[in-house]
Amino acid sequence: KKQNFNFSHLKTLVVDDDVAVCESAVVTLHEMGIKAEWVDSGRKAVDRIRECWARGAYYDMVLIDWKMPEMDGIETARQIRRIVGPDVTIIIMTAYDWSSIEHEAKLAGVNLLMSKPMFKSSLVSAFSRALGEKEEQEQEAAGFDFDFSGKRVLLVEDNAINTEVAALLLTDQGFAVDTAENGLRALEIFSKSEPGYYDAILMDIRMPIMDGLSATVNIRHLSNPDARDIPIIAMTANAFDDDIEKSRAAGMNAHLAKPIEPERLYQTLYDFIFGKEE
Repeated sequence: KKQNFNFSHLKTLVVDDDVAVCESAVVTLHEMGIKAEWVDSGRKAVDRIRECWARGAYYDMVLIDWKMPEMDGIETARQIRRIVGPDVTIIIMTAYDWSSIEHEAKLAGVNLLMSKPMFKSSLVSAFSRALGEKEEQEQEAAGFDFDFSGKRVLLVEDNAINTEVAALLLTDQGFAVDTAENGLRALEIFSKSEPGYYDAILMDIRMPIMDGLSATVNIRHLSNPDARDIPIIAMTANAFDDDIEKSRAAGMNAHLAKPIEPERLYQTLYDFIFGKEE
């Protein structure tokens, strides 16, 4: 069934070396009720995203032209994806046949490819597809039947959007959630908590100030009665054997690859929290 999405809450960045294309796309997006800005190179796009990210602002969608001088659309997408993680939708637009780049684009973190010229109808269709996929993921998460009410998690993650997404997934299933933006803060919070106050810790690996591995080692050495056996679950974009080995050596119990799959998150927490009680 066809859904009519409301685009008015979206903020979009258009990236194209042709200024006329940028201006026309922004006009069309404004007609759709979308806040839109443009830049005329991949490098400027990466700089703009990095600067916004640093102050906690972000774009929901980024539309990038494939063929641009200096930095092409795929490299631009790859660099943007490194900054923003999995939560921003990246669309590559091209006037050429895209079958030869589809695989590379997906590996770079591109969500959709669309044809130029960009008509309002094709933009509505692309944005609806992107939002529809996001909504499906959220509904999938809502369809799980776990009950974690009365359980509390310490969520340690430096990226504000990832924190928000993970916290929503957790509270949806009844968890109370406390957050820490780096390993040092997590160590402080946990060391001051009553024994048994937290049922598990979800720990990002790469963070400023103190990373997840160091934080885990430090937590395991605390004198708190539950410091040695609280489940600590790693979250990282690198699911390589080497990383899994390092997280185990640091005292972590399990490992979740980002972007976090709701079902794996719930099942892992269920196994450790309720498995411990049995």
